[in-house]
Amino acid sequence: DVNKCHFGDSVCILSSINALIKRYPQGIPEIGLPRLDTYRFPDTSILNSPQRGPIWLSFRMRDNVHRGFNNATVTHVEGFLRQPNQQQIVLKAHLPRLLHEATYDQEGRFLLFAINTTGRLQSDFQNFRLTLTIKGIEEYRNNKRYLKVYSLVPKIDLDRWIIWLDDLYKENMDVTIALNRIFNENWLEFWNELQPGLIKSFTVAFTTLLNRVFQNVAYDDMFLPDLDIRAGL
Repeated sequence: DVNKCHFGDSVCILSSINALIKRYPQGIPEIGLPRLDTYRFPDTSILNSPQRGPIWLSFRMRDNVHRGFNNATVTHVEGFLRQPNQQQIVLKAHLPRLLHEATYDQEGRFLLFAINTTGRLQSDFQNFRLTLTIKGIEEYRNNKRYLKVYSLVPKIDLDRWIIWLDDLYKENMDVTIALNRIFNENWLEFWNELQPGLIKSFTVAFTTLLNRVFQNVAYDDMFLPDLDIRAGL
């Protein structure tokens, strides 16, 4: 019940994608579209310093759940031509808030202090803007064309990042509170430092999401057939 569009009709495609997001927040299992209200990201390593020297840190996240993609509004679309490899696909979206919950594992050393902590974290990404630049190739199965993403580059902008990490220092809750306060007061510096690892997790998550859908739905079946001018149609 979502309108199909002609190849390359960016205005129509943008409208149809937004309609799909609003109508199916719980996904469409039949075509491989996962839940958008609670989308699960794969486990990821955000920092992985060499384990040597007086100062090093590794930080991993697992059981990742993101809430809020069902509130996304796609604001710009490029590509989706009849020959998809002629132009890269660009999608831009805006979310008022993206909430993230996960379990973190932190290990490291700071001078004489050893760090070995596991706990829960909650993140609030506010006024979240996401750009996906996508390259795909055609695959043929059962005489139909299917699109496969082989390159996906996310770009993320946001106005504020609020984060809370439980049990940063289990022996003293006051230290945990103080460390979280420092993190949030200096969130932009931490964001710039951690962004490469976070970008990697978005790359894997959205490549997986798109390829699941593209694997189940033939590329030509997503669009209206080309007009046959010779037949007067």
